[in-house]
Amino acid sequence: MLTTSCKKQLTSESIGLLTQEQANTTPTQTTVETAVRSSYKMLANTLNILGEWDWAGGLVFQNDIVLSDIASDDMEKKWVSDGDQPWMDEINNFTFTASNGGPNGLWKYNYEGIKRLNIAIGHLTNPSIEQITGISTARKNQLLGESYFLRAYYYFSLVINFGDVPLITKTVESYQEAFDVAVRAPKEDVWNQIKTDLAAAKPLLPNTKYSSDTERWRVSKGAVIALQAKAALYTQQWNDVITYVKELEDTHFYDLNTNYFSSFNTEFTDNEVIFAYDHTSNEIPRNGNGYCAVIGWGFFAPSTDFLNSFEPNDPRKLYTVNTVTQNPNKLLGSLDGTNKGNDDAPNNKILIRYADVLLWKAEAYLETGDYANAIAYINKIRQRARNTITAEGNYAPAGTLPDRPSSTDKATVKNWLIAERRAELGFENHRFYDLRRWGIAKQVLNALGKNFQDHHYLYPIPQSEIDASAQTLKQNPKY
Repeated sequence: MLTTSCKKQLTSESIGLLTQEQANTTPTQTTVETAVRSSYKMLANTLNILGEWDWAGGLVFQNDIVLSDIASDDMEKKWVSDGDQPWMDEINNFTFTASNGGPNGLWKYNYEGIKRLNIAIGHLTNPSIEQITGISTARKNQLLGESYFLRAYYYFSLVINFGDVPLITKTVESYQEAFDVAVRAPKEDVWNQIKTDLAAAKPLLPNTKYSSDTERWRVSKGAVIALQAKAALYTQQWNDVITYVKELEDTHFYDLNTNYFSSFNTEFTDNEVIFAYDHTSNEIPRNGNGYCAVIGWGFFAPSTDFLNSFEPNDPRKLYTVNTVTQNPNKLLGSLDGTNKGNDDAPNNKILIRYADVLLWKAEAYLETGDYANAIAYINKIRQRARNTITAEGNYAPAGTLPDRPSSTDKATVKNWLIAERRAELGFENHRFYDLRRWGIAKQVLNALGKNFQDHHYLYPIPQSEIDASAQTLKQNPKY
């Protein structure tokens, strides 16, 4: 029942490198460290973390790219249309049912992450944990801050995809508890938990750009502030968005990179990446970027509409995808096809970067009627784009991506924002969620012949989860 069911809680099934039996015995610092570290794993693009080539179940890789980019107007499943993985085609054309592997995989990845985090948080909030394990207060606080952030991150993914979802904040110890938690909490309660976890995480993390100079992939205070801003964005708390983004700006930890592509082909040495998953090759168990393997099989191609949406000479177009070589460069982390076909590639997965955050602030200014500041932030993004060295090694012609002029027309500025987010953030798992939260998904996708209907503003609760709960979990409407 759910991924957090007693069936798993009461067996020795592996939790990353930590078994449930080990988790339930007296913890050591090693088991606590492992519990936290393993919880990051559900963010990875690594192949077969939760299954063995279970394509139909959506478990071969973290399929957020399917439910966000392929579902949108930006991406097609493959460069050449074929019958491979029809469940992805069903997501693309909105003919999926509650048995589709896409929502199923996303649900399982997120709840598996939450299960691991609840174990870690349970240990780290034990008043005697320092005495029991010998862990230092500083390290305990850092790990607890990371855990609260990650739980908020997984619940963020669940609430924006499914709406009301089971809210589980501790380990499930019995069959009765498993049935008790198999109910959907109102989405307002989920958002409150997300914000509560982030508020708890912030003071626990050091006031530095990286929580650890030797493990820069770990959650930082900047990542917490950024996710606070994003939660405010999705709940339309516009003044809070402005406040949080200003707080992030005032740290002076981040800036736009001079070169647009630096976020994607450098690792933890650029100015812009706030949170990323650190893929590495040649680890046991594997920790590579499995998306690069399926790109070698022809997956993740741009739509014609996406390619046509770029303004003339925009350097971001080729940095995102090369149609001649059929390489989605952003996803490969290279401009020459390096990593393509590699099922253990080392390139990172960017989850939050500064350009995205600045566009949240532009949107918040727009929604509060401060059009001048909204335009100024949009123009910051455009300025970097037009001034970046192109993928061919030169500069865009004069007049490329000119600054947007002043305007007091909200609809005009909103269209500029929509266009800028699409060009800046293509293939980064944002477009479909943007269309839905702006309320324009039906209009945009229907115009391209997709079968998007009003009930598609939420994905279905996986039918397997409803069946396992003996129908205690209730389905979203019209699925």
